Amino acid sequence: MQQGQKASSPRTELQMARSMCWHCQSEISGEYFCERCVKVQPVSKEMDYFTCLGLPRRLNIDPDQLEAKFYELSRMFHPDFYQSKTETERAISLNNSALLNTAYRTLKDPVQRAEYLLRLEAGSAKEIRTSPPADLFEEILALQEDLEEFRSASSDRPPDELEPLRAKLEADRKTLDRRRAEMEARLFELFTAWDALQDRGEATDQLRKEREAILKEMREILSNRTYVSNIVNDLVATIG
Repeated sequence: MQQGQKASSPRTELQMARSMCWHCQSEISGEYFCERCVKVQPVSKEMDYFTCLGLPRRLNIDPDQLEAKFYELSRMFHPDFYQSKTETERAISLNNSALLNTAYRTLKDPVQRAEYLLRLEAGSAKEIRTSPPADLFEEILALQEDLEEFRSASSDRPPDELEPLRAKLEADRKTLDRRRAEMEARLFELFTAWDALQDRGEATDQLRKEREAILKEMREILSNRTYVSNIVNDLVATIG
């Protein structure tokens, strides 16, 4: 819950897109509905997904709490409840529901959650890597040569002659899967480190350095993970 918001009412946790009710022009104080005319209000598209779902900006999230909050808010904005309302109210409910759905899908997935937090905190989620990570450089170059050989041989060799090369590529896939799992394990360690930093609530130079170091390492891991995932997807599509 954001500072200054009412603790007694869950309806105060979302930021509204405007300070005045779109219908009666009464002042809006963060409620989902105008207190005077009871019309649904548009949620700001500038609001971050953590705030949207009433969660602190942390990387370790209780999935049950996330789901419960999502369903609670969905019941307020679901378009089915606005079928007999005005066109404006139907449009607002549709837009609010779309924002909630996107926020829920993003925060539910830990990798997407980390990429989203990086965009919020550092302006970009990851670099688009065009060359293999340094520690995988030789392995991936050898794999790409084997993949090219497999593609070339597939058109003019019987399937049984391709089996040794297919088996080698399958072993390479398993190796890359293990490396990707190692990256994710380190990423989740950084989740805990990031949350611990936020809980300290300090604003010292040392904390800022630690914070930047965590964001830098997360960005590097996410870039490498995406590169490895693309290689694995290409490999699977080639050997079936």
